[in-house]
Amino acid sequence: MSSISVKQETQYNTAKWWQIGFFALNNTATNLYLFIIGFVSYYVTGIAGLAVVVASAIIGGSRVFDAITDPIIGFFIDKTEGKFGKFRPLMIVGNLILASSVLLIYSVTHLLPESMQFLFFALMYGVYIIGYTLQTACTKAAQTVLTNHPKQRPLFTIYDAIYNIGVFTGGQIFVANYLMEKHGDFTMPLFIELNMYGMLLSGLFTILAVVAIWQKDRKEFFGLAKNTVKTKFRDYWPVLKGNRPLQMLVLAASTDKITVMVLRQPAVFVMFFGIVIGDYALSGTMSAITIIPAVLITVLGVHLARKTDLKNALIKATWIGIVSAVFLFIFFLVIDPSTVTLDNIGLTTVIFLVAYCVLQGIEKLTTPLVMPMIADVADYETYKTGRYVPGMIGTIFSFIDKIMSSLAPALVGLMAGMIGYKDEFPQVGEALTTPLLIATLILMFGVPIVGWTISLISMKFYNLDRQKMEEIQKAIADMKETESDEKHQAL
Repeated sequence: MSSISVKQETQYNTAKWWQIGFFALNNTATNLYLFIIGFVSYYVTGIAGLAVVVASAIIGGSRVFDAITDPIIGFFIDKTEGKFGKFRPLMIVGNLILASSVLLIYSVTHLLPESMQFLFFALMYGVYIIGYTLQTACTKAAQTVLTNHPKQRPLFTIYDAIYNIGVFTGGQIFVANYLMEKHGDFTMPLFIELNMYGMLLSGLFTILAVVAIWQKDRKEFFGLAKNTVKTKFRDYWPVLKGNRPLQMLVLAASTDKITVMVLRQPAVFVMFFGIVIGDYALSGTMSAITIIPAVLITVLGVHLARKTDLKNALIKATWIGIVSAVFLFIFFLVIDPSTVTLDNIGLTTVIFLVAYCVLQGIEKLTTPLVMPMIADVADYETYKTGRYVPGMIGTIFSFIDKIMSSLAPALVGLMAGMIGYKDEFPQVGEALTTPLLIATLILMFGVPIVGWTISLISMKFYNLDRQKMEEIQKAIADMKETESDEKHQAL
């Protein structure tokens, strides 16, 4: 019995807790740039002088370019195997490109003649996307070498979720409550200070992530030592076509992503808090209130994933999200929304706080849960075909994910247009009409219901549960052992 236990233990590649925690900072490093570049439209329109429609066209069009670069960089990652590993050089280069492009955008654009600003900004934004894709692709792909232990892979989720809360929720509070009060508006000193903090922290986090992956970024952890199938760029489609877990995970995650992106649209917050509830300031307060519940829900979700498996945790979290969204949709149809207030806390406010904290906690859990599942899908590809292509798997996922998530702004605009807002979005303080109430509830709660329902259906056809992953890891370990024996016999 003890010999069996030892054999089972040796099939896993394990990591120390700090390696998982520090490597998750690679995603945080890129999210910091995602956060600070979110304010670039204020710079290029308010300081550089580009027209709103031009700036929006460049930023919107970049989503297509962003998706196109993913497969190219994923293929490049899989073909890379140098003295300093597969992932570390690309993480560092990606972060340096991010820093350089952001620095040039904010330092040069407003100094150029008006005729040159469009071309320069578009070019630098394209360079920014290349750096961003280089580093983010490594976050997905390198998890295959970090650990394959079923109790360890979910740990990435808890670190990633907490770090993301710090970036997006904490960052928004920092900008709104500190930088805006200090500088008065989106001025050049505000951008300089924001970018300085973002660049320094991102650089530090990248260094820590490189340290974390250092011992694992070696050939012996790159799937099978003898990659049994030669992969070419045209193999992207066969990989996607032949990998059912990848298809189902992409479908689940992309619909989850639309939910997240819709809920992050400023117009949706204006419609829900500024018009339906009638207190836009409550949106900032609620962001702060949801931090602790979101962390607790993430901890519970990861505990469930470690106890059972990632698939089971995602399914249960999704069900809870659907129930909370359905409840809130009906809740706001039957109550007077103006009774939701922190000035005079009543029963409706308490009920809203609890249900909204659950909804936001699940929204912040489901997306990070998917990240380690990508590594499971990459291991499945190695097990099924002999290919070790984590870069290709990760960027197939990213390509479709980005195309789907880019639909979120269009969805919000379409919904606003359907109720008569053709030229501008609803503004804070407008009168609440029935069409506006229904449109807001559809965006705020209806989209999550649909997105999470599709996710649940796709998980029914996703077979990488605990038992299947144990079978996969044992098979890969046996193949490696066979390769090692053949090598020794040849010598």
